[in-house]
Amino acid sequence: MTSIDIEPLDYSRSFICHQASFNSVRFWVESRTRMVDGDDYIDFLQCASCKSEDTFAPENLFYEDNYDFLPIFGGDDLVVFRRYSRLTERYREVASVEKYWGTPIYKENSASEYEDLGDWDALYRATLEGLPIVSQTHIRDEGTGLEAVIECPVKTLNLQPERKVYQVDTGPVAFPDLTRRHDPPIDSLSLAFIAFNSKNSADFIVEQPTKVEGEGGEDCWIYHYSNPFSLGATNRLLSIGR
Repeated sequence: MTSIDIEPLDYSRSFICHQASFNSVRFWVESRTRMVDGDDYIDFLQCASCKSEDTFAPENLFYEDNYDFLPIFGGDDLVVFRRYSRLTERYREVASVEKYWGTPIYKENSASEYEDLGDWDALYRATLEGLPIVSQTHIRDEGTGLEAVIECPVKTLNLQPERKVYQVDTGPVAFPDLTRRHDPPIDSLSLAFIAFNSKNSADFIVEQPTKVEGEGGEDCWIYHYSNPFSLGATNRLLSIGR
């Protein structure tokens, strides 16, 4: 098995745990992105988003000036995204994994049983049976030679039985910029949604500063998913369990 041939995670049983005395926080792993550079690779684990909170306070648990909080772990580093209702310098922070809650304990559990849904009938059957479905999207930049596999549990799956067509729409995922080598590599990541309905291309829409037109010319900028684009890709769909 090569570094781009990945056994899917069982996302119902994959977490990142900590043992800090002030907060032994556990995060659910929501997607995995493997970046491959020749014989080397690094896995980035994107965790589920939460809201900013006054942890363990006796009351008023959510901060008034609230923001979404989403961490991604990879190697010795993590990147934290904080999305306020406006643009702020705190949107993105890269730090050592030790900085926040100490050494993380990775509870990544590969699926013990899975099936490659290589044709329509297999996909439709797995959908009707209510099986968890995971997607894997392989992308490559020919200029740098960098590759990545973006894996996530499929949250929305559109099906049209008469035409035997489908469309996946899932996010957020950790989308890597493969056009250059970043130092540290985790600095290449942005939050994105992914959609595809074939085996050889994928569409992405990335969270970024986006202009919102207001009345009377009073425009503002917020973080929003905008400017969609398409990439050549190799897509796989896999069902988990029986």
